[in-house]
Amino acid sequence: MKLLSIAIPCYNSEAYMEHCINTLLTGGDEVEIIIVDDGSQKDRTPEIADEYERRYPGICRAIHQENGGHGQAVNTGLKNATGVFFKVVDSDDWVNEEAYQKVLETLRKFVYGQETIDMLVTNFVYEKEGAKRKKVMNYHTAFPKDKVFTWKDVKFFMTGQYILMHSVIYRTELLRQCGLELPKHTFYVDNIFVYQPLPHVKNMYYLDVNFYRYFIGRSDQSVNEKVMTGRIDQQIKVNQIMTDYFVEKKSEIMSNKPLAKYMLSYLDIITTISSILLIRINTPESLEKKRELLNYIRQKDKKVYRKLRYGLLGNCMNLPGKTGRWISVEGYKICQKFFGFN
Repeated sequence: MKLLSIAIPCYNSEAYMEHCINTLLTGGDEVEIIIVDDGSQKDRTPEIADEYERRYPGICRAIHQENGGHGQAVNTGLKNATGVFFKVVDSDDWVNEEAYQKVLETLRKFVYGQETIDMLVTNFVYEKEGAKRKKVMNYHTAFPKDKVFTWKDVKFFMTGQYILMHSVIYRTELLRQCGLELPKHTFYVDNIFVYQPLPHVKNMYYLDVNFYRYFIGRSDQSVNEKVMTGRIDQQIKVNQIMTDYFVEKKSEIMSNKPLAKYMLSYLDIITTISSILLIRINTPESLEKKRELLNYIRQKDKKVYRKLRYGLLGNCMNLPGKTGRWISVEGYKICQKFFGFN
């Protein structure tokens, strides 16, 4: 039995994918590494994937598909996963090997023990190129440590502190049961990956180790600000999908107050990011898109819109004059904290 399936979406990843895979190989036979070559054509990504499958049979699997984007690569990884738990590791990121062993030890306890969990959360580290101090995202204020807990035990999330794809490991069957399927040819779908399963999560566990290393520094990365503004329509699409999901599941979500508070807060930060980026583009078209997005949310559910309007989003609206510009800058700082823009 495989404890953990790890999907690695790869698109022209020759320059860094081997470092990623090599850190994951230290997990041994209990881990399944699914290398998804998403239609790479410009380099040796397909050959490297096949070479790892040949060298590490029973651990590495190479899957080749037509280009469908990051989300479709994750879908393929999940479809082919045989492990009890599932994680996504991007091909330019890696894991800390000592923390990795603690993660596997923890998962082993829940696979072979009397109780199980739906979600394991660990810390992640922003490996920002050129930064002397590495910023660690931990969850000390939000979760009890080293014990199984539920939503009623969740404490306080600080501003900019969210469960991201880097920090989460889900039970594989839960992801399938909740019908998770990410849209093709769309960036920023990692937010949907984290968001959609949350109403199905009952039991959680927080392991206070700095496991995932999130690399930031390449100019072509999806979280580069210039790249994000160029792909703003995809950010808006993700924003709308998350809104639709919240409204669809609203009665179920709102019956669990801590869950509802967190999911509204997450939708708030995503909508704030969309709004701030559109403000920073600062064209008539972008400002119209911002109005259209807010109208979309209002039409979907007026109560949800009002909750966002008086949350973080409400403090980052495009107000006139110096005050408005200052608020926009402060909102942008929050967005930087969330994404770690480079």
